[in-house]
Amino acid sequence: MGPVTAAVLQLVALIGALALCYIPFGNYMAKVYTSDKHWRVEKWIYKGIGANPDTEMRWPAYLRGVLAFSLIGVLFLYLLQRIQGILPGSLNFSSVNPAQSFNTAVSFVTNTNWQSYYGEQTMGHVVQTAGLAVQNFVSAAVGIAVAVALVRGFARSRTGEIGNFWSDLVRGTIRILVPFSAIAAVILVACGAIQNFSGIHEVGQFMGGSQQWNGGAVASQEAIKELGTNGGGYFNANSAHPFENPTPFTNLFEIFLILLIPFALTRTFGVMVGSVKQGYAILATMFTIWLGFVALMMWTEFAHHGAALQAAGGAYEGKEVRFGVGSSSIFAVSTTLTSTGAVDSFHSSFTGLGGGITLLSMMLGEIAPGGTGSGLYGILIMAIIAVFIAGLMVGRTPEYLGKKIGAREIKLSAIYILITPALALVFTAASMALPTPPHSMLNPGAHGFSEVLYAFTSAANNNGSAFAGLNANTDWYNTMTGLAMLFGRFLPMVFVLALAGSLAEQKPVPATAGTLRTEKPLFTGLLVGAVLIITGLTYFPALALGPLAEGLAS
Repeated sequence: MGPVTAAVLQLVALIGALALCYIPFGNYMAKVYTSDKHWRVEKWIYKGIGANPDTEMRWPAYLRGVLAFSLIGVLFLYLLQRIQGILPGSLNFSSVNPAQSFNTAVSFVTNTNWQSYYGEQTMGHVVQTAGLAVQNFVSAAVGIAVAVALVRGFARSRTGEIGNFWSDLVRGTIRILVPFSAIAAVILVACGAIQNFSGIHEVGQFMGGSQQWNGGAVASQEAIKELGTNGGGYFNANSAHPFENPTPFTNLFEIFLILLIPFALTRTFGVMVGSVKQGYAILATMFTIWLGFVALMMWTEFAHHGAALQAAGGAYEGKEVRFGVGSSSIFAVSTTLTSTGAVDSFHSSFTGLGGGITLLSMMLGEIAPGGTGSGLYGILIMAIIAVFIAGLMVGRTPEYLGKKIGAREIKLSAIYILITPALALVFTAASMALPTPPHSMLNPGAHGFSEVLYAFTSAANNNGSAFAGLNANTDWYNTMTGLAMLFGRFLPMVFVLALAGSLAEQKPVPATAGTLRTEKPLFTGLLVGAVLIITGLTYFPALALGPLAEGLAS
């Protein structure tokens, strides 16, 4: 069997597994967020934090809950790293310096999981499990909660109430992320991933030196890392490390985990708004972009015109040889089109155009299918923009799901889609203009520029993957990427929740003969076009200076 055929079969198996889970899992999540019953363990949590889960919130109160909870998470994780040197189970690692502690705390709380350090040489067991792994769960739950709040904005009318943040947070964690992560962790352990609290072991002598590895609760963190679209690995090699990703099966299984919740949330959306066809339209948009990018990535990595690459049967540099070019291509696209950031190969070693695809995947806003929650609310914002464009074409007031899209809704949506590009491009420009930051670039020219652009695009979009050629462990990059992650996560949420409140206050608009049918393939095509055109107009100059220039020159 040839490598291309093997890649296509893996892709078909992946799509089949996602299709089998789509309806039951999407329905289950809808039930989680619409049920009026509380589990006993949830009641204990509400009592412990002093929250009333049955109290409905307007959007400012919901936002205050999001920000307060996240701020506490940043402070706790920062302090945990700063005192690591005196904690038990620290593996004799010292406390993490202030700039890197700030960067890592913000990174994991914002669901980014950007890592400017070697995980197996920096973080002990307590920080990994009580700090980083906990944030993997709750940061993902926050993203889903905000998405559900926006869906309620579409589903409700004549009320400004969009749910209860504490209830949504706890339910997402207890009923969705914890049980399904536990199942995934057992599967990973059965397939060879490690799960222990062992210390550092010397495993052999190599070229005159010793090789050392430390153990850890890897499988449990790997499961939520992928299921919650987090991405931060226990080891520096991330999902290319055999302790995290032992076999080709686990590699495909991890891609499945990455895509499961973001795709299934479109079903949840359809059920909650009372029209599963609307969910299918959003799903079709996400799937079209994802499949198109996978095909394009495979083409660039398998059919590159370089003589050496043709002789090898593909661009194998930087790929995990256990999985091959095809599987690495699927993983790379899936991890950058979501907010995961996990890698089983090194994106900096992809061909020039292949690296550009990973960049463009993040620049789309990570909405195909996007992160846990962030992908759904991102694509719904783009749907509002697409409806507005269609309304301009025919001279009608735009409507979406029975709600008028007026000046307030368009302003909120427009600001939302401008925040992330502004952060990525401004921070990139500053890093290239100042005298010191360019010294962190491993490569000169277009590829070096791509390294910097990739770093801030990844940070601002809360992705977390890196081009692996940039020394980001400096005070400048730790601080600036930390700020990009912080603003890139929470500023968009402000406008998403404000939009949810605005929509919930409206009364339904009855459909007429002139209403745009947003559940039809025509709207799906319009939405795909709007996503690609808006992204292209925003980022094309930067892409032309980096990956496009490198790809055309090679």
